[in-house]
Amino acid sequence: MEVNEIINKMTLEEKAALLSGKGEWQTWNMDRLGIPSMYCSDGPHGIRKQAGAGDHLGLNPSLPATCFPTAATVANSWDPGLGEEIGKALGEEARVQEVHVVLGPGLNIKRSPLCGRNFEYFSEDPYLAGKMAAGYVKGIQSQGVYACPKHFAVNSQELRRMAMNAVVDERTLREIYLTGFEIAVKEGEAKALMTSYNQVNGTYANENLHLLGDILRKEWGYEGIVITDWGGSNDHIKGVAAGSDLEMPSPGMDSARQILKAVEEGKLSQEAVDECVKRLLKAVLELTAEKEKPSDFDEKAHHELPKKAARESAVLLKNQENILPLKPGTHVALIGDFAFQPRYQGAGSSMVNTTALDKMTDLIDAYDLVITGTARGYLRTGESDPVLEKEAVDLAKRADVVLYCFGLDELSESEGIDREHMRIPQNQISLLETMGRVNENIVGILSAGAAVEMPWHTNLKGLLHGYLYGQAGAGAMLDILTGKANPSGRLGETYPVKYEDTPAFHYFPSQERNSEYREALYVGYRYYATSGIRVQYPFGFGLSYTTFTYTDLKVDSSGAEFTLTNTGAMDGAETAQLYISKPQSRIFRPALELKGFSKVFLKAGESRRVRIPFDDKTFRYWNVRTNHWETEGGAYKIMIGASSMDIRLGEELEVEGTTETYPYYTNRMPSYYSGLIGQVSDQEFQELLGMPIPDGSWAGELTANDAVCQMYYAKSPLARFAYKKLTQTKKKSEDAGKPDLNILFIYNMPFRAIAKMTGGLVSMEMADGIVTMVNGHFFRGLGHVISGFFRNRRQNRKYIKKLGGREMGNSETKGQMAAGWEKIWKNFEKTHPKLAKWLYQIFYFFVFSMGVTIIQYLFFTFLPGVLGEELAATEFMWPQIPMNIFGVEFTWSLLGYNVLRDSTTGAVMIGGGLGYFISYEIGSFVAQCINFPLQRNITFKSHGNVGYQAMWYFIAWIVISLICNGFNNLWMPIAAAYVPPAVYNILVTIITGGVSMVIFFFVFKIIFPEGEKKEDKKG
Repeated sequence: MEVNEIINKMTLEEKAALLSGKGEWQTWNMDRLGIPSMYCSDGPHGIRKQAGAGDHLGLNPSLPATCFPTAATVANSWDPGLGEEIGKALGEEARVQEVHVVLGPGLNIKRSPLCGRNFEYFSEDPYLAGKMAAGYVKGIQSQGVYACPKHFAVNSQELRRMAMNAVVDERTLREIYLTGFEIAVKEGEAKALMTSYNQVNGTYANENLHLLGDILRKEWGYEGIVITDWGGSNDHIKGVAAGSDLEMPSPGMDSARQILKAVEEGKLSQEAVDECVKRLLKAVLELTAEKEKPSDFDEKAHHELPKKAARESAVLLKNQENILPLKPGTHVALIGDFAFQPRYQGAGSSMVNTTALDKMTDLIDAYDLVITGTARGYLRTGESDPVLEKEAVDLAKRADVVLYCFGLDELSESEGIDREHMRIPQNQISLLETMGRVNENIVGILSAGAAVEMPWHTNLKGLLHGYLYGQAGAGAMLDILTGKANPSGRLGETYPVKYEDTPAFHYFPSQERNSEYREALYVGYRYYATSGIRVQYPFGFGLSYTTFTYTDLKVDSSGAEFTLTNTGAMDGAETAQLYISKPQSRIFRPALELKGFSKVFLKAGESRRVRIPFDDKTFRYWNVRTNHWETEGGAYKIMIGASSMDIRLGEELEVEGTTETYPYYTNRMPSYYSGLIGQVSDQEFQELLGMPIPDGSWAGELTANDAVCQMYYAKSPLARFAYKKLTQTKKKSEDAGKPDLNILFIYNMPFRAIAKMTGGLVSMEMADGIVTMVNGHFFRGLGHVISGFFRNRRQNRKYIKKLGGREMGNSETKGQMAAGWEKIWKNFEKTHPKLAKWLYQIFYFFVFSMGVTIIQYLFFTFLPGVLGEELAATEFMWPQIPMNIFGVEFTWSLLGYNVLRDSTTGAVMIGGGLGYFISYEIGSFVAQCINFPLQRNITFKSHGNVGYQAMWYFIAWIVISLICNGFNNLWMPIAAAYVPPAVYNILVTIITGGVSMVIFFFVFKIIFPEGEKKEDKKG
């Protein structure tokens, strides 16, 4: 059927459901209408289709796939054609694994070197990033698979990425942060696009009409689908209205119900829903159409491609005394843990399960070198190890040249956390400095996904930067070191001398809610060139084993042409870069901007005429007064260089302008006209924005869009305590060098995301209830959570029934085994109804009792125990009453906890005993009395309001549990006096557990008789 025909046959319920994910990676299938499910997968530098349960952080293993160099690496090739080759291979592997949408490439701008995800992004320059991304997109989509460039837009930090507002002026937004996406959409013809987590000027990207409507669809003419980042949907109704087509991963039916209600109430038009459904249906039907599916791919050929990419992307930063390439027969020592276990990819959702992995220690024997020995030298996690260090230094003494593999470890750069500094771990640098005292011929092979500080570079005669070079990069590095390949990589980002020199130093990452982009256009080399700040290595820099000369520049209205000559003795490739400058500009501008490039391979002695054409982006700027792209008329300097700080040729060109109304008052913005933007005042930034600076302070009550880490400001003491413990856990894992990605994700996650990423278990009503609890209204919020849970569960079931009875879950189907067990159970219910009912009750009793026991443990043992650690320093003790029972002397405390620190051992002593077990069992019993009838949708005879009833029973449970715990010190000495220690725990557990079981069923039948089934009139 045609798309329009299918839409005409769809119910509104089906349309609404289709616009949200069915599971972690797939969309809903509508069997009645012949609509299959579409599968998405991470894939910026390798397909990551998980074999089992899906998770977006990459914690569960995925199917084997080729791991290509990361985007930050391949950008150094300055070769969109290479990007297209990689994209084609990604598309081939996606087809083999039945993946329809590859979630990549990532092309956000490297605003700061500290962004934890920089390894996954191309460049600090939008033109280079856009051209490289367009190459990837073309390659992926040539295989009948959609590419999905991400994250649209202004996503430059990991800290609070889901609850952060990027405050940026319109010109900077257009020229820096959107241009790369524009190129990927227009030139790459991307058919899918992923929105970012963050807000842009106060509106979430996924529901931003300006981004998705005005710019993406109207100006750029984009007709593809828009997909949310995983958990990145704030308000699904606003998202659909703005043209966001697919909410991922799996919010259950809650979002679909919200759409239905919005349409019924006139808050969302049926036309807006149909437009999204139409785009999504078109994509699903195109991607799942019958076509020949390859059974496998050529693993050997695909292994050679990342090696080629790594070879063409590696950047030779230093070659003092021409120490490289190594001469045949050179005695070398291979030192560094990365030589044994390479650092070749980033961490987080892009982690690839490689088909193979090359290591320098395994490959180096095949090269014409004499291997003196190999040594690890350091621990990659940062700890000092004198034994490893001594072994490496002793080996370095005996070698002609030391090949030192070092860099940032896997946990230094990861999705979910920004870097705290730009330094290489000190243990690696200490080893380098020590080896430098015994051998001056050290060549460094650096592995890192982003810029680092290099105060240690004087200890090296050679420095080859491989970035994160993929599964076959080790061989590529050896090819370059030995001269089998001539390095041709050029930096796609600037390497500053120190972090304090970076343009966003005072503004990154964010202060409370807002991240203010006060540096404006001055990102990366644009800032350094304008302000005159010295850098370690400039944008576009890279050495070669040969030399190139530039001559005879000719410039006309359509481009620049010049002669490039390889004047050295070795074949090689040079990347010629075209920059423009506008002296005496009436609008503020960087000193130079990249507007074109060409990578040219030349044999030794060969010359070639090279032309770099101008395009629609060469002279344009965004006029914030007229809200149009315009050209400032006058004389421009056209420059051709080998880097942003190595301009070889230049010529002036007179350009006709279109500007009649200029956008700025020069005297109001001195920082921007000088380029010295280190301390931009509020007044200047406000003038740049053209609006008041939004208030981003954390004040007042928290909302569903605030992050969990903002519970620091919560009114609820319990929420503040939870924040404190979460922060301590986070810091502990970071201090150990092993950041916990789950903790990091939760820490920066807004409360609303709980409803978007739990597969339908939690609704927005429940999330709002959690926020109410955090804001100090515990029982009111708890009532919303409990009643919302059962209402959501009931309504989900009804909705699923309307869709044809399909089950919800995180996999495409429940599988034959699950279906078989379901059939067996249904037959058993028919043949043995009473027994089935009792088994069902026992099962739920077990599940809920275990759950409540865990809760009891947390609230009455674990948390007081943790609190006790803090209070014991002051010898804190709850109010106590001296007592004597059966001759046993002891003190009685209401809460049952005596917190003391033993003066001899320093151990914390917390009272405990039989009261704990009684508290657990009675708590489980009371909670089960509440949970079981609610679970079965049974109305209490005394009350029709289930949420109201549940709230009061929960209060009763808390009170009973507290009273039972108060007798802790009463039971402990009595039990200790009359019960043998060896059987104490076992005996108490058996007796209290067994008695509670009997009491539960007896009391349940009397107090909670079954009422009528409660029906939801509203559906």
